[in-house]
Amino acid sequence: MTGNGTTTRLNRRSRVLLEGVSRAAARSMFKAIGLTDDDLSKPIIGIANTWIEIGPCNWHLRRLAAKVREGIKAAGGTPLEFNTVSISDGITMGTEGMKASLISREVIADSIELLVRANAFDGVIALNGCDKTIPGTVMGLIRCDVPSLALYGGSIAPGHYNGKAITIQDVFEAMGAYTKGKITLEELSAIESSACPGAGACGGQFTANTMATAVEMMGMSPMGSAGVAAMSPEKDEVAFRAGQLIMELIAADRRPSQIVTRKSIENAVRSIAATGGSTNGVLHMLAIAREAGVPLTLEDIHQLSESTPLLCDLKPSGRFVATDMTRAGGIPLLAKRLLEGGYLHGDCLTVSGKTIAEEAAAAQETLGQEVIRPLSNPIKPTGGLVILRGNLAPDGAVVKLFGYERLTHRGRARVFNSEAEALQAVYNNQIVAGDVVVIRYEGPVGGPGMQEMLAVTAAIAGADLGGSVALITDGRFSGATRGLMIGHVAPEAALGGPIGLLREGDMINIDIPSRRVDVELSEDELAERHAVWQAPEPRYRQGVFAKYARLVQSAAEGAVTHLR
Repeated sequence: MTGNGTTTRLNRRSRVLLEGVSRAAARSMFKAIGLTDDDLSKPIIGIANTWIEIGPCNWHLRRLAAKVREGIKAAGGTPLEFNTVSISDGITMGTEGMKASLISREVIADSIELLVRANAFDGVIALNGCDKTIPGTVMGLIRCDVPSLALYGGSIAPGHYNGKAITIQDVFEAMGAYTKGKITLEELSAIESSACPGAGACGGQFTANTMATAVEMMGMSPMGSAGVAAMSPEKDEVAFRAGQLIMELIAADRRPSQIVTRKSIENAVRSIAATGGSTNGVLHMLAIAREAGVPLTLEDIHQLSESTPLLCDLKPSGRFVATDMTRAGGIPLLAKRLLEGGYLHGDCLTVSGKTIAEEAAAAQETLGQEVIRPLSNPIKPTGGLVILRGNLAPDGAVVKLFGYERLTHRGRARVFNSEAEALQAVYNNQIVAGDVVVIRYEGPVGGPGMQEMLAVTAAIAGADLGGSVALITDGRFSGATRGLMIGHVAPEAALGGPIGLLREGDMINIDIPSRRVDVELSEDELAERHAVWQAPEPRYRQGVFAKYARLVQSAAEGAVTHLR
């Protein structure tokens, strides 16, 4: 293979690595792993896998990668698989390890960019599962802008306990119930052993399923692929077809820059609002927009949510799990509903080459389903995401509302400088009705890494305080969090934000209709406190945590490590 006349429309990107006398050494190394001249003459497809053995969310991705490989080969390509990292949020939750989760989003995007640029792939398929792997892979694909698609590994099946479908959310809340003496240790153990019956991402409309919905609605995943459960036999067929589809994308030179646009990002945000999705969706959509060079602000997200009905009755606040939604008609049915209401831009392109409207036209609704409401009967007329401001959050904060939460709250601040301190206070029964739990120095810089607060929010819910206690933090929440929990407070405490000036017993006022979160202090008092405030010493002085803390932007900018 000395290289005259072998460049085609499909393999032109990889020829810089493989064609000609000057590339003989590269071909020799590829032949060492079993590739032939014929293999190397074909389009070279990178499979970016986020497989890890640590936890169920990505555990099965090796199986799906094998099916993707088969699809690529059947369509005339040569697959080359590489791995990036993943952090299990559910396993690291409540420990120092949780700080790594959001940081991993940037590492995933960076590593995909490095491998794609280094190896001149003609196309890329990114396999994702657990929370940050979804935006991380999509961000990497956007940067590289070669024909590519994202494939979600799928949801876990629900567990069952006492005749009731349960998820990992129930385990976290059972921990809080046990500390209050509401259940026995044996009952907690039984719930623990039942909640996660196999591989797949957490089963409610938590962050993984939220972002899988958004990415499919944005057009970067094949329509109908995300809803197929992880261990369903149909998932293997979905993976095989994705391998075939990448060859079509290369033939058409269909790239992320043609798919990820202002319109498609608006579609994605509306899908988060309509499903009662995770507040992490705000953070990740801001980051995806930054990668695509698309202007998007917190206020834009609020206005999109405010004008989108909440249609899906999904956990953590609703009744159903992701597999129920798929049986009801899935994301295609949701897209059809939103299109019928005029909420989506129907002309947006998807990886299939069809528009979102064309894809949604094939949706089928299961007779009698109750998961995806009709437009005439929404759970509530506005979406689940609300952006707040006020003297505690001048640059913004995020809260998720399902419709049953109280809309105002006034209470004394219970101030903690870490999630661990707050969690211990809940377990020690030191938090009482009316309190406002404040957890600070857990932002992008202060944490660093803006760890999720599911352990403490679930403990509050499990202790029957969810209806009477509010929580405010410059950190963030799991998609499984429910209740009046306000996160992403910006500016964060570590940068001198007002949340860092609070003292024990300060009165805090939360007014959702007015979109405000305030401390009852005058501007002069806040200025006096700020004058004597001192930034804490960095928690890490070297390594990836320290590097991230020095580079990361505000949560109001998506906590990205660069700005375009």
